[in-house]
Amino acid sequence: MAEWYEESFGEDYLLVYKHRDVQGAKREVRRMMTWLDLPPGAKVLDLCCGMGRHSMALAEAGYEVTGVDLSEVLLGEARKNDPAGRVRWLKADMRKLPLDGGFDAVVNLFSSFGYFERDEEHVKVLREIYRMLKPGGRFIIDFLNPEYTAVHLVPASRRMDGGQLIVEKRAIEEGYVKKRITISPASGEDGVTAEPRHYLERIRLYESGDFAGMLAQADLALDNIHGDYNEEDYDPASSPRMIMVGHRPL
Repeated sequence: MAEWYEESFGEDYLLVYKHRDVQGAKREVRRMMTWLDLPPGAKVLDLCCGMGRHSMALAEAGYEVTGVDLSEVLLGEARKNDPAGRVRWLKADMRKLPLDGGFDAVVNLFSSFGYFERDEEHVKVLREIYRMLKPGGRFIIDFLNPEYTAVHLVPASRRMDGGQLIVEKRAIEEGYVKKRITISPASGEDGVTAEPRHYLERIRLYESGDFAGMLAQADLALDNIHGDYNEEDYDPASSPRMIMVGHRPL
C-alpha cells in the first residue's frame, strides 16, 4: 500500500497549491541568506524542493543548487521552470540520498518534515542532513509551530478553481496535523460528474524540544529558532513558524 506522500504530490497538488508565489520564495531566500551567511557560489541542497521555487531563488542569488524531491510530477514542474538548467534536479527519498555530501548548506522548507510514522525515520532524515553537510556547514528546517497551529487551525475550507471544487478539512489527531483534500470535477457536457479524488496530508507535530532531541541524535547543533521570516524570535504561543537554524559541528 502506497504511503500518503507517494500519492498526494501529483498533478492535483499543482492545482491545490498553485497559489504559492515566486516572489514570496525570493523574499524568504533573502532572509535565509542572512541566517546562513554563505560565501558566493556555495553549494546548497534544497531537500524536498517540490516545484522548485526556493531552489530557483537560491540559484538566482548565486549559489550552486541541488533540488531533491520524491515526486516526479513536482520535479517535472521544477525542470519546466528552469529551462536554462541552473539547478540540478534529482529524484530521491529524503531518508537515503544518492549523494556524497560536501554541501555548505541544506534547507528543508515549508514543513517538508514529519511525514513518517516512526521517530526513527525522521532521525534518519536528520542524519542524512548531517552526512550531506561539510563540517561547519549550516542547515535550515522550516517547520510549523505546533502550539500556534493548534489554535489557528482552520477546520474546513472550500473553493472553486478551474471548474473543480476543492474541499480541505483539517484536524489534529494522535499527534499529527492532518489535511483531507477532496477534488470534485464539474459536470461534463453530458451531465456526468467524474468521481471525486481524495488525498491525505499528514505531518507529525514536533515541539522544539522534540527537535532538539532528534538533532542531538543526528549530531547536529541547533543555533537559533526564528518565529517567521521577519527574523522575530521564536515564541511557542504566537509564532506562526518554527524555523530552526543550526550547523554540523567541526
